[in-house]
Amino acid sequence: MPAATPGTPSLLRAMNDRAALELLLAHGPLSRTRIGHLTGLSKPTASQLLARLEDAGLVVATGTDGGRPGPSAQLYALNPRAAHVGGLDVTPERILAAVADLTGAVVGSFELPYTEGAGAVDQVTEALGEAVKAAGLQRSDLHRLVIATPGAFDPQTGRLRYASHLPGWHSPTLLDELAAALPMPVEYENDVNLAAIAEQRLGAARGHEDFVLLWNEEGLGAALVLGGRLHRGWTGGAGEVGFLPVPGHPLVRQVTRANTGGYQELAGVQVLPRLAAELGIETAPDAPHGADAPNGPDAPHGPHAPHGPLVAEAVALLRRAAAEPEGPYLRFLQSYATVLATGLASLVAVLDPEVVVLSGAVITAGGDPLRALLEAELGELAPARPRLVTGQVRERPVLRGALESALAATREEVFDTSR
Repeated sequence: MPAATPGTPSLLRAMNDRAALELLLAHGPLSRTRIGHLTGLSKPTASQLLARLEDAGLVVATGTDGGRPGPSAQLYALNPRAAHVGGLDVTPERILAAVADLTGAVVGSFELPYTEGAGAVDQVTEALGEAVKAAGLQRSDLHRLVIATPGAFDPQTGRLRYASHLPGWHSPTLLDELAAALPMPVEYENDVNLAAIAEQRLGAARGHEDFVLLWNEEGLGAALVLGGRLHRGWTGGAGEVGFLPVPGHPLVRQVTRANTGGYQELAGVQVLPRLAAELGIETAPDAPHGADAPNGPDAPHGPHAPHGPLVAEAVALLRRAAAEPEGPYLRFLQSYATVLATGLASLVAVLDPEVVVLSGAVITAGGDPLRALLEAELGELAPARPRLVTGQVRERPVLRGALESALAATREEVFDTSR
């Protein structure tokens, strides 16, 4: 339909519709009276609004608010099936795919391990297809898909940069091939940036306009949010902090060819076993046997383990140290805090963020003891002293961020009833 003209009844109706939909998204099921109270609309106007949204398939009646004095009132909720989105988290080891409804609830998911020689397009379509099937949908039912990868697609060339370790994703025609294979709009985003979106919408960064998210799992990375918006840089590479030259490690030259840099070499996950060994900490304690041994798909090194063996070993070391932060374990945490702060201080000096969110399985495994030590070290090395907080989105934060990004754009479209 034609765009609404400012000040016309159609524009006011569209504004009221969006306000009511946002309220239902935030609060869950509400009565007509409650919606009227929260929006300032009269009862007749609220009734007309709900009837209009129900006819459009955006709202459903869900029951009554029984249990209160007086007559029961009909409750209305956002229709979760009004739209669906997809998210993919791509790593060298696997692709995680998920489908969420309009409320954000995950209704289908699938994990596809990497297969030698498999093409990126085939892997994406297979992983997404299985997640969509698990949701009882067709791929054409998805309004939008967001794909998370290491590195970033250069907006000038369309080629993936800063992620030479991701096999099959470097063809100059890849984005065109994916667009031809997928029936919905597709967006591509750096994985750590999406972890920051998850924290901004659901976790530790809610209400903060300027923050840095520092990530450490297989690689070190950062996301920069300035004025409430992601800062990606000219080539999409803002936040690739693993390439930073830092004191404490020799200069790494030709960093893109080496796919590493000084900060990664100084503070990446691979240094933790060495730091532990230097302090006499056993890096691989005897694994439990028999009935005590973990097994099945969720075992630490099983076929669907959430991380590779190096990350799993680092996580185990940091958890043990955080549980007993004294003696050699305390010195281990202090050593790791120092190398982390060495690179983080450069980010803080340049950006002066309000908050630094610590995310990724390795950093978060150190818990509050590591966070406090890192904050103290940063106070010695940086001119500003931002507050350090541990990320709150712990379950698949990159995938959750992909879904949140897709949902934000989809809700913007679906909630606009003036179209």
